[in-house]
Amino acid sequence: MNNIPLRRGFLLIISSSSGTGKTTLARKLLAFEQEQARDRPASLVMSVSCTTRPQSEGEIEGRDYHFLDRKTFETHRNRGEFLEWAEVFGNLYATPHHPVREALERGQDVLFDVDWQGTEQIKRQMEPSSVVSVFLLPPSSKALQERLVQRRRDDPSTLALRLEKASEEISHAKDYDYTIVNGDLDKAFAQLQAILYAERCKRHRQRELERFVERFSTLANERL
Repeated sequence: MNNIPLRRGFLLIISSSSGTGKTTLARKLLAFEQEQARDRPASLVMSVSCTTRPQSEGEIEGRDYHFLDRKTFETHRNRGEFLEWAEVFGNLYATPHHPVREALERGQDVLFDVDWQGTEQIKRQMEPSSVVSVFLLPPSSKALQERLVQRRRDDPSTLALRLEKASEEISHAKDYDYTIVNGDLDKAFAQLQAILYAERCKRHRQRELERFVERFSTLANERL
């Protein structure tokens, strides 16, 4: 009776416009899951993307991104080795599919930080029931503008492009399974955790559920 049914892993996709806190929430969720795992393999792992953009200070190859030159990236893409890929502000980004499928077979959930286009590509390549999508929304357009300005990462022209792109990205929130308004980080994190835990409990993810339930069929005949 102590055997717990094995569970199928799933893809947890988080999308948002720039400045909505997607990366912060993703890292917070991943860190919490890793802390809970302690000496065991974590139930949630991050999908590590490939990119042609330059490596930033503090970033680690293989942890933050796989940094590739454009020719190598295009070779992998042409071989069909990516679940999804996109060009963003002149740089290429993609998700290699082999590590993702291996994690799912181990029963791990895979966390994705991709835009709506990447989400659509992933949905086309994966079984629909294995994909869970969450879109983060800013509390208001004014708050979004303020966050982007406060980051001080972009010149005025790039900032204008980000705001224009944000409007387009937010229009796709209706296509996601869940939406979270990130006006309060702790509240948004609690909602994201609730989604993760609820999805893990879904019946179709339990590989051995029928056998597990069958063990209770003779319960009335067992001696107390």
